[in-house]
Amino acid sequence: MEKLAVTKNVRISAFKAREVARLIQGKAAVEAMNMLALMPRKAAELIGKTLKSAVANAENADQDSVDRSRLYVKEAVIGEGPTLKRFQPKARGSAGHIRKRTSHIRVIVSDEI
Repeated sequence: MEKLAVTKNVRISAFKAREVARLIQGKAAVEAMNMLALMPRKAAELIGKTLKSAVANAENADQDSVDRSRLYVKEAVIGEGPTLKRFQPKARGSAGHIRKRTSHIRVIVSDEI
């Protein structure tokens, strides 16, 4: 059984969040949550919230409730969300572009190998 959790429009660059997501793929869900709790990065906190939601979805499923110790992270995907475009005034009337990137975090947990 697979369960999914998605967090959309998170204010972090997908490039930065993918570094953290690669570390937890294929790990046991409990081990991944412990790793993310100790990691001093903004992406770790955001991915940790999504992972906890996916584990709760699996535990509280209507038909099949699963023990969290049997779950593992099947997939952790970070997609690019919409980019907020801003500008910073520069010398002689020009403007520097600022791209405030967002991400969509998708975590799938499963008890089947």
